[in-house]
Amino acid sequence: MAKKKIIILGAGLAGLSTAWHLQRKGYDCQIFEKESETGGLCRSKKINGFTFDYDGHLLHFKHNYTLQLIKDLLGENIIRHRRSAWIYSFGRFSHYPFQANLYGLPKSIVKDCLLEFIKTNRNGCKIKESTSFRYWIDKTFGKGIANHFMIPYNTKFWTVPLADLTCEWIDGFIPIPTLSQILEGTIKESRQNLGYNASFWYPERGINEVSRVFTKEIKNIYPRCCVNEINLNKKEIRLNGKQKEKFDFLISTIPLPEMLYLLRKLPRNIAISFKNLRWNSIFNLNLGIEKKLNHCRHWVYFPEKDFCFFRVGFPSNFSSLLAPADKSSIYVEISYSGGKPIDKNNIVLRIKEDLKKAGIITPDDQVCLEDTNDIKYAYPIYDHNYRQSREKILKFLIQNNIIPCGRYGSWRYMSMEDVILDGKNIAKGMLNKL
Repeated sequence: MAKKKIIILGAGLAGLSTAWHLQRKGYDCQIFEKESETGGLCRSKKINGFTFDYDGHLLHFKHNYTLQLIKDLLGENIIRHRRSAWIYSFGRFSHYPFQANLYGLPKSIVKDCLLEFIKTNRNGCKIKESTSFRYWIDKTFGKGIANHFMIPYNTKFWTVPLADLTCEWIDGFIPIPTLSQILEGTIKESRQNLGYNASFWYPERGINEVSRVFTKEIKNIYPRCCVNEINLNKKEIRLNGKQKEKFDFLISTIPLPEMLYLLRKLPRNIAISFKNLRWNSIFNLNLGIEKKLNHCRHWVYFPEKDFCFFRVGFPSNFSSLLAPADKSSIYVEISYSGGKPIDKNNIVLRIKEDLKKAGIITPDDQVCLEDTNDIKYAYPIYDHNYRQSREKILKFLIQNNIIPCGRYGSWRYMSMEDVILDGKNIAKGMLNKL
């Protein structure tokens, strides 16, 4: 029996993990990547002694398999950190998560959050995945925590009204403290590190090290190969406008909305489903600062409208190798979308002004480096069309031997560990078809 031909579109983390797991089992595949290097968003830039990732990337492990795999691949080049995450609101810094760290906030805010949480939990409420995210927030935390953090922060992040979102993505991503934990974080500064990211791992030389170690063990990676068309009838892809490649199975990590423009003669209901997909985008500014940071924070959340960004992180606190010895580094994230655009001509100036307003940098601090990334597809938006549209698209693709893979290919909110495991599971599933 002739061998089945497997093609993987995209050499980001999902494509690399799938290829690595297939080839470890002795099965050949080809990876076509449009960029000149592998990694996708799991890449880093080295500029004048600084290393910046393509936005903030951290490794969190729930499974021993992925932890051991990354340790085996990276060796000594990985550090485990206890999270130092903060929130800037009401003119002060408080520990993350907000809902379990009310200590130090204005007394009226603390009282409102605490009483509303007690009232809500006394009444109780059963929530379904299809429930609106806004309703879930109110019924889980009460109107105090909702109004003072959850609603403003998530509205800024998702860029859409929270009543438009469902709860399908929430599982494990938002810490839900007990009343006892909230009380503990109210009467004193809490040392509770709640949430899936209570600790994290990070490669000493930048997140690109993860992609690099996968890449060096994988055969048949072809960079600078842009897919222009996928012909379902012929089971054929067209690359760079002319080169054609046949496939038996096509594993796609391409952002799902992009498939609309690659697939020809789609059924009308599938085309409509593609057009129903929504997402937010991230504008990322990286700064090199001519001084050492005087704090050990890893990142800070900004829920208030007065600040254009939703998160600011400090790579030089992840690893001392990411900035020159006498300097430090900052990354800033702004979320935007078609319904909530940003002025890209003036946004860098606005970011710097807001960083000074929050005390992250001072008027005397010298910025020695500026670098930007504009990430079109950042997070799929889980609106009320999401599930039905995605399910129709994925069913259609799989029926045509196209297997969606990873965060963007399968259009899901996934951690880096989730993406690695998705590649492993898809490779395992493929073995039953070969």
